[in-house]
Amino acid sequence: MNKTELVNEIAAKANLSKTDAKGALDACLESIAQALANEDKVQLLGFGTFQVVEKSARTGLNPRTKEKIEIPAKKVVKFKPSIEIGK
Repeated sequence: MNKTELVNEIAAKANLSKTDAKGALDACLESIAQALANEDKVQLLGFGTFQVVEKSARTGLNPRTKEKIEIPAKKVVKFKPSIEIGK
């Protein structure tokens, strides 16, 4: 499902215009992105949890040259789905 299809689903299920549904979705995604930028955890009961985690530096391998390279530490977003999603 892409963003346009999701907007159409939201509009149909919430009885909103597509413009209002797109605005609501954009506001929701922007709020989640801002919380993650502030390194806050976003927990949506019945859906899942978004969290920023630190990945430590490690040694990798360049697949072309087989040369060892150092991969720096970085922060990534991790999503853990709710148990209820699988039901």
